[in-house]
Amino acid sequence: MNKQWLLLLAAVSVGVAITWLDQSPGWDDTGISAMLILLSSGLLGVISPKRPYLWALAVGLWIPVLGIIRQHNDGSLLALVIAFIGAYIGMAVRKLLFPLAGNA
Repeated sequence: MNKQWLLLLAAVSVGVAITWLDQSPGWDDTGISAMLILLSSGLLGVISPKRPYLWALAVGLWIPVLGIIRQHNDGSLLALVIAFIGAYIGMAVRKLLFPLAGNA
Protein backbone atom coordinates (compact mmCIF):
# COMPACT_ATOMS: atom_id res chain seq x y z
CA MET A 1 0.00 0.00 0.00
CA ASN A 2 1.25 3.45 -0.93
CA LYS A 3 2.46 5.85 1.80
CA GLN A 4 -0.11 8.45 0.74
CA TRP A 5 -2.98 5.98 1.16
CA LEU A 6 -1.77 5.03 4.62
CA LEU A 7 -1.53 8.68 5.60
CA LEU A 8 -5.00 9.32 4.19
CA LEU A 9 -6.40 6.42 6.20
CA ALA A 10 -4.68 7.75 9.32
CA ALA A 11 -5.97 11.28 8.66
CA VAL A 12 -9.56 10.14 8.20
CA SER A 13 -9.31 7.96 11.31
CA VAL A 14 -7.99 10.85 13.39
CA GLY A 15 -10.66 13.18 12.01
CA VAL A 16 -13.44 10.72 12.79
CA ALA A 17 -12.03 10.12 16.29
CA ILE A 18 -11.89 13.85 17.01
CA THR A 19 -15.44 14.23 15.71
CA TRP A 20 -16.66 11.36 17.88
CA LEU A 21 -15.00 12.97 20.90
CA ASP A 22 -16.38 16.41 20.03
CA GLN A 23 -19.93 15.08 19.58
CA SER A 24 -19.92 13.10 22.84
CA PRO A 25 -22.68 14.20 25.24
CA GLY A 26 -20.29 14.98 28.11
CA TRP A 27 -17.69 16.79 26.00
CA ASP A 28 -17.81 20.55 26.30
CA ASP A 29 -14.31 21.70 25.41
CA THR A 30 -14.21 22.96 21.86
CA GLY A 31 -10.74 24.42 22.36
CA ILE A 32 -9.19 21.00 22.84
CA SER A 33 -10.98 19.68 19.75
CA ALA A 34 -9.72 22.65 17.73
CA MET A 35 -6.17 22.14 18.99
CA LEU A 36 -6.30 18.43 18.12
CA ILE A 37 -7.44 19.30 14.59
CA LEU A 38 -4.72 21.95 14.23
CA LEU A 39 -1.95 19.68 15.50
CA SER A 40 -2.97 16.55 13.59
CA SER A 41 -3.42 18.33 10.26
CA GLY A 42 -0.18 20.23 10.88
CA LEU A 43 1.71 17.02 11.56
CA LEU A 44 0.37 15.51 8.35
CA GLY A 45 1.43 18.67 6.51
CA VAL A 46 4.96 18.21 7.84
CA ILE A 47 5.05 14.50 6.97
CA SER A 48 3.71 14.96 3.45
CA PRO A 49 3.75 18.60 2.28
CA LYS A 50 2.64 17.89 -1.29
CA ARG A 51 -1.10 17.81 -0.52
CA PRO A 52 -1.95 19.93 2.54
CA TYR A 53 -5.50 20.44 1.25
CA LEU A 54 -6.04 16.67 1.37
CA TRP A 55 -4.92 16.43 5.00
CA ALA A 56 -7.08 19.40 5.96
CA LEU A 57 -10.16 17.85 4.37
CA ALA A 58 -9.47 14.37 5.73
CA VAL A 59 -9.06 15.61 9.31
CA GLY A 60 -11.35 18.62 9.46
CA LEU A 61 -14.35 17.78 7.31
CA TRP A 62 -16.21 15.53 9.74
CA ILE A 63 -17.16 18.03 12.46
CA PRO A 64 -18.76 20.48 9.97
CA VAL A 65 -20.59 17.67 8.18
CA LEU A 66 -22.18 16.44 11.40
CA GLY A 67 -22.66 19.93 12.79
CA ILE A 68 -24.53 21.13 9.73
CA ILE A 69 -26.59 17.98 9.24
CA ARG A 70 -27.53 17.34 12.87
CA GLN A 71 -27.73 20.82 14.37
CA HIS A 72 -27.79 23.24 11.40
CA ASN A 73 -24.64 24.77 12.91
CA ASP A 74 -22.81 26.64 10.16
CA GLY A 75 -20.26 27.79 12.73
CA SER A 76 -18.84 24.29 12.77
CA LEU A 77 -17.17 25.15 9.43
CA LEU A 78 -14.55 26.85 11.57
CA ALA A 79 -13.12 23.38 12.27
CA LEU A 80 -12.36 23.05 8.56
CA VAL A 81 -10.66 26.46 8.52
CA ILE A 82 -8.52 25.39 11.49
CA ALA A 83 -7.58 22.18 9.67
CA PHE A 84 -6.47 24.13 6.59
CA ILE A 85 -4.42 26.51 8.73
CA GLY A 86 -2.71 23.59 10.45
CA ALA A 87 -1.99 21.68 7.25
CA TYR A 88 -0.52 24.68 5.44
CA ILE A 89 1.55 25.70 8.47
CA GLY A 90 2.87 22.13 8.58
CA MET A 91 3.75 22.30 4.90
CA ALA A 92 5.55 25.63 5.41
CA VAL A 93 7.50 24.29 8.39
CA ARG A 94 8.63 21.29 6.35
CA LYS A 95 9.71 23.45 3.41
CA LEU A 96 11.53 25.94 5.65
CA LEU A 97 13.32 23.42 7.85
CA PHE A 98 14.09 20.78 5.23
CA PRO A 99 14.23 22.53 1.83
CA LEU A 100 16.37 19.83 0.21
CA ALA A 101 14.56 16.81 1.65
CA GLY A 102 12.07 16.74 -1.21
CA ASN A 103 8.32 16.67 -1.02
CA ALA A 104 7.31 13.27 0.31
